[in-house]
Amino acid sequence: MTKVYFVRHAQSDSSVHDDRARPLTEDGRRDSKAVAWLLSGRNISYIASSPYTRTVETISPFAELSGLKINTYEDLRERSAGGWHGDNFFYFIEKQWADFNYHIEDGECLREVQERNIRVLKNLLAEHNGENIVVATHGTALSTMLNYYYPRFDFEYFKKIVNFMPFVIRLDFEGDMLVNYQVELIIHKEYKS
Repeated sequence: MTKVYFVRHAQSDSSVHDDRARPLTEDGRRDSKAVAWLLSGRNISYIASSPYTRTVETISPFAELSGLKINTYEDLRERSAGGWHGDNFFYFIEKQWADFNYHIEDGECLREVQERNIRVLKNLLAEHNGENIVVATHGTALSTMLNYYYPRFDFEYFKKIVNFMPFVIRLDFEGDMLVNYQVELIIHKEYKS
Protein backbone atom coordinates (compact mmCIF):
# COMPACT_ATOMS: atom_id res chain seq x y z
CA MET A 1 0.00 0.00 0.00
CA THR A 2 1.19 3.50 -0.85
CA LYS A 3 0.20 6.29 1.54
CA VAL A 4 0.16 9.82 0.15
CA TYR A 5 -0.05 12.66 2.64
CA PHE A 6 -1.43 15.66 0.77
CA VAL A 7 -0.53 18.92 2.50
CA ARG A 8 -2.42 22.02 1.54
CA HIS A 9 -0.22 25.00 2.39
CA ALA A 10 -0.59 27.05 5.57
CA GLN A 11 -2.00 30.59 5.60
CA SER A 12 -0.25 32.84 3.08
CA ASP A 13 0.21 36.60 2.98
CA SER A 14 -2.60 37.88 0.72
CA SER A 15 -0.97 41.32 0.52
CA VAL A 16 1.64 39.78 -1.82
CA HIS A 17 -0.02 39.62 -5.25
CA ASP A 18 2.64 37.55 -7.00
CA ASP A 19 0.96 34.15 -6.71
CA ARG A 20 4.20 32.21 -7.17
CA ALA A 21 6.18 34.20 -4.59
CA ARG A 22 3.47 34.68 -1.92
CA PRO A 23 5.01 33.68 1.45
CA LEU A 24 3.38 32.37 4.59
CA THR A 25 2.13 34.68 7.32
CA GLU A 26 3.66 34.45 10.79
CA ASP A 27 0.69 32.25 11.77
CA GLY A 28 1.32 30.13 8.69
CA ARG A 29 4.96 29.62 9.63
CA ARG A 30 3.94 28.55 13.14
CA ASP A 31 1.27 26.21 11.77
CA SER A 32 3.77 24.58 9.41
CA LYS A 33 5.49 23.24 12.52
CA ALA A 34 2.28 21.33 13.34
CA VAL A 35 2.55 19.73 9.90
CA ALA A 36 6.16 18.73 10.64
CA TRP A 37 5.16 17.26 13.99
CA LEU A 38 2.28 15.29 12.42
CA LEU A 39 4.42 13.84 9.62
CA SER A 40 7.50 13.14 11.73
CA GLY A 41 6.36 9.68 12.84
CA ARG A 42 4.94 8.54 9.51
CA ASN A 43 8.03 6.96 7.89
CA ILE A 44 7.95 9.37 4.94
CA SER A 45 10.47 8.58 2.20
CA TYR A 46 9.85 11.33 -0.39
CA ILE A 47 8.55 14.90 -0.59
CA ALA A 48 6.97 16.31 -3.76
CA SER A 49 5.84 19.92 -3.80
CA SER A 50 4.47 22.71 -5.90
CA PRO A 51 7.32 25.17 -6.56
CA TYR A 52 5.30 28.06 -5.10
CA THR A 53 6.83 29.71 -2.04
CA ARG A 54 3.90 29.06 0.30
CA THR A 55 3.91 25.30 -0.31
CA VAL A 56 7.68 25.00 0.01
CA GLU A 57 7.62 27.08 3.23
CA THR A 58 4.82 24.88 4.63
CA ILE A 59 6.72 21.63 4.11
CA SER A 60 10.22 22.99 4.89
CA PRO A 61 10.10 22.39 8.68
CA PHE A 62 9.29 18.72 8.03
CA ALA A 63 12.01 18.47 5.36
CA GLU A 64 14.55 19.89 7.81
CA LEU A 65 13.38 17.59 10.60
CA SER A 66 13.45 14.47 8.42
CA GLY A 67 16.51 15.32 6.35
CA LEU A 68 14.52 14.81 3.13
CA LYS A 69 14.89 16.93 0.01
CA ILE A 70 11.89 18.88 -1.32
CA ASN A 71 11.40 17.85 -4.96
CA THR A 72 9.40 20.52 -6.81
CA TYR A 73 7.08 19.77 -9.72
CA GLU A 74 5.79 22.61 -11.86
CA ASP A 75 2.62 20.64 -12.62
CA LEU A 76 1.66 20.65 -8.90
CA ARG A 77 1.28 24.44 -9.01
CA GLU A 78 -2.01 26.17 -8.25
CA ARG A 79 -4.58 26.99 -10.91
CA SER A 80 -3.81 30.03 -13.00
CA ALA A 81 -6.81 32.35 -12.75
CA GLY A 82 -5.55 34.40 -15.70
CA GLY A 83 -6.54 38.03 -15.55
CA TRP A 84 -9.30 37.66 -12.97
CA HIS A 85 -9.36 40.72 -10.74
CA GLY A 86 -13.02 40.79 -9.75
CA ASP A 87 -14.38 41.52 -6.31
CA ASN A 88 -16.21 38.22 -6.04
CA PHE A 89 -13.58 35.56 -6.64
CA PHE A 90 -15.98 32.85 -5.38
CA TYR A 91 -18.32 33.64 -8.27
CA PHE A 92 -15.50 32.80 -10.67
CA ILE A 93 -14.60 29.64 -8.72
CA GLU A 94 -18.23 28.47 -8.65
CA LYS A 95 -18.44 28.90 -12.43
CA GLN A 96 -15.32 26.76 -12.80
CA TRP A 97 -16.75 24.00 -10.60
CA ALA A 98 -20.02 24.06 -12.55
CA ASP A 99 -18.10 23.67 -15.83
CA PHE A 100 -14.64 22.07 -15.58
CA ASN A 101 -13.83 23.55 -19.02
CA TYR A 102 -14.64 27.17 -18.03
CA HIS A 103 -11.74 29.62 -17.90
CA ILE A 104 -11.00 33.21 -18.72
CA GLU A 105 -8.30 34.45 -21.09
CA ASP A 106 -4.81 33.32 -20.04
CA GLY A 107 -6.31 31.18 -17.27
CA GLU A 108 -6.72 27.47 -16.75
CA CYS A 109 -9.90 25.47 -16.50
CA LEU A 110 -10.22 22.96 -13.67
CA ARG A 111 -9.95 20.07 -16.13
CA GLU A 112 -6.44 21.23 -17.09
CA VAL A 113 -5.47 21.59 -13.42
CA GLN A 114 -6.85 18.14 -12.63
CA GLU A 115 -5.13 16.45 -15.58
CA ARG A 116 -1.68 17.82 -14.83
CA ASN A 117 -1.96 17.07 -11.10
CA ILE A 118 -3.26 13.53 -11.64
CA ARG A 119 -0.47 12.90 -14.15
CA VAL A 120 2.14 13.80 -11.51
CA LEU A 121 0.33 11.78 -8.84
CA LYS A 122 0.16 8.64 -11.00
CA ASN A 123 3.88 8.93 -11.80
CA LEU A 124 4.66 9.31 -8.09
CA LEU A 125 2.51 6.28 -7.26
CA ALA A 126 4.41 4.19 -9.82
CA GLU A 127 7.84 5.42 -8.68
CA HIS A 128 7.13 5.13 -4.93
CA ASN A 129 4.90 2.07 -4.77
CA GLY A 130 4.57 0.81 -1.20
CA GLU A 131 6.10 3.94 0.32
CA ASN A 132 4.75 6.82 2.40
CA ILE A 133 5.16 10.11 0.55
CA VAL A 134 4.14 13.76 0.90
CA VAL A 135 2.61 15.94 -1.80
CA ALA A 136 2.59 19.63 -0.82
CA THR A 137 0.02 21.52 -2.87
CA HIS A 138 -2.79 24.10 -3.02
CA GLY A 139 -6.51 24.18 -2.26
CA THR A 140 -7.83 24.11 -5.82
CA ALA A 141 -5.18 21.69 -7.06
CA LEU A 142 -5.87 19.30 -4.18
CA SER A 143 -9.63 19.65 -4.65
CA THR A 144 -9.43 18.65 -8.31
CA MET A 145 -7.46 15.54 -7.35
CA LEU A 146 -10.04 14.63 -4.71
CA ASN A 147 -12.76 15.20 -7.32
CA TYR A 148 -10.98 12.79 -9.70
CA TYR A 149 -11.39 9.96 -7.17
CA TYR A 150 -14.64 11.20 -5.59
CA PRO A 151 -16.73 13.02 -8.23
CA ARG A 152 -19.15 14.11 -5.53
CA PHE A 153 -16.34 16.31 -4.18
CA ASP A 154 -17.74 19.45 -5.77
CA PHE A 155 -17.94 23.19 -5.17
CA GLU A 156 -19.83 22.72 -1.90
CA TYR A 157 -17.07 20.48 -0.55
CA PHE A 158 -14.42 22.84 -1.89
CA LYS A 159 -16.02 25.70 0.09
CA LYS A 160 -15.75 23.58 3.26
CA ILE A 161 -11.96 23.23 2.97
CA VAL A 162 -11.18 26.74 1.73
CA ASN A 163 -10.45 27.91 5.29
CA PHE A 164 -8.33 24.85 6.18
CA MET A 165 -4.74 26.13 6.08
CA PRO A 166 -2.87 23.88 6.51
CA PHE A 167 -4.93 20.81 5.70
CA VAL A 168 -3.48 17.30 5.61
CA ILE A 169 -5.37 14.36 4.15
CA ARG A 170 -3.91 10.88 3.66
CA LEU A 171 -4.97 8.84 0.64
CA ASP A 172 -4.12 5.13 0.56
CA PHE A 173 -3.53 3.45 -2.79
CA GLU A 174 -3.15 -0.10 -4.05
CA GLY A 175 -1.30 0.53 -7.29
CA ASP A 176 -3.10 3.62 -8.59
CA MET A 177 -6.46 2.64 -7.11
CA LEU A 178 -7.62 4.67 -4.11
CA VAL A 179 -8.74 2.35 -1.30
CA ASN A 180 -9.07 4.67 1.70
CA TYR A 181 -8.64 8.22 2.92
CA GLN A 182 -8.21 9.85 6.31
CA VAL A 183 -8.20 13.52 7.30
CA GLU A 184 -5.07 13.96 9.43
CA LEU A 185 -4.96 17.69 10.27
CA ILE A 186 -7.19 20.74 9.96
CA ILE A 187 -6.18 24.21 11.08
CA HIS A 188 -8.84 26.87 10.48
CA LYS A 189 -7.64 30.17 9.03
CA GLU A 190 -9.63 32.78 7.13
CA TYR A 191 -9.14 32.60 3.38
CA LYS A 192 -8.26 35.96 1.82
CA SER A 193 -7.94 36.28 -1.95
